[in-house]
Amino acid sequence: MGRAHPDLVDLVGRMIAAGPQDRPPLIAVVGAQGSGKTTLARAAAERFGAAQISIDDVYLTRAEREAMARETHPLFVHRGPPGTHDLALLRDLIDRLSAAGPVDETLIPDFDKRGDDRWPAGRWRRFRGRPSAILIDAWCLGVVADDEPALAEPVNALEREQDADGSWRRAVNAFVAGPYADFIAGFDAVLFLQAPGFEVVLDWRCQQEADLLGVAPDDLPQAERRRLGGFIQYFERITRRMLAGGVRADVTVKLDRNRQPLTIVP
Repeated sequence: MGRAHPDLVDLVGRMIAAGPQDRPPLIAVVGAQGSGKTTLARAAAERFGAAQISIDDVYLTRAEREAMARETHPLFVHRGPPGTHDLALLRDLIDRLSAAGPVDETLIPDFDKRGDDRWPAGRWRRFRGRPSAILIDAWCLGVVADDEPALAEPVNALEREQDADGSWRRAVNAFVAGPYADFIAGFDAVLFLQAPGFEVVLDWRCQQEADLLGVAPDDLPQAERRRLGGFIQYFERITRRMLAGGVRADVTVKLDRNRQPLTIVP
């Protein structure tokens, strides 16, 4: 993934400075898979003494998602879409960081993506003291819920074959309109890293995987690329909606295919 662009790190710094003075500002860095939001949030946290938390750190446990799969829709066993995060845990974490004293330690959850479950608390990260800000990187925060008619037609093979009646996407949309909208309403600022189009997301996600495997992107096995192509279908509807303007953000950074900033609005 490389390093965060210095202009964007400076931008986050200005957003922190413009936030409230009586508590750590709460700032979301949002964008499609592979857009660099976690890299940016981590770089800014290190530079400005902030706490960085990825929404990926607070997925529901495997057992909780299996229960959702039985009770609501089988697709909820797959982590990622709205409804599969523990927002109550994240709220509690924000509250504890905001109230922390100089010597207090706050445990930050961590998720084992290979094992598809939350690591036990003994393996969680520790943040010492009160952060200058709390930076949450999250692919879906700030998205505006779809209108009912927009949910009728599937956007990809996943929805067509595994959600033929639309019940999963309607349930996801209800989470967007309810708990996720309520959660993001408490933020001081939202920074949106806007990809040039959905077509780059697979390349970006494949580059991430290649980096993890220690190979060049062109050497990533085709079977792995096909697997990732299927995986991003869980994110496609919401990602396309955000790229089309269906996102509430205070600042939007338009990126090129190489994740370099083109324009910053406003």
